[in-house]
Amino acid sequence: MEKEKLKSIRTHFNMTQREFAKAINCSYSLIALVELGKRRITEDLEQKVKSKFKLDDDQINYITFIVEEFGKGMKPFI
Repeated sequence: MEKEKLKSIRTHFNMTQREFAKAINCSYSLIALVELGKRRITEDLEQKVKSKFKLDDDQINYITFIVEEFGKGMKPFI
């Protein structure tokens, strides 16, 4: 998982970095550093995110697409 996807998931669920970190039981600083590109996403972190939000790879890709398009100013079509 790339940092952009992690941030897209967090944004999709309308969570701050602190709320997201608490939800997946990790430190706020880890989430902040991952989003800055200073830490990599470990297999453990990726599994925590997928498990907590019940996501598979297709759903993650869809969330990323929606967040990116919405950020470009596209009106939501859902």
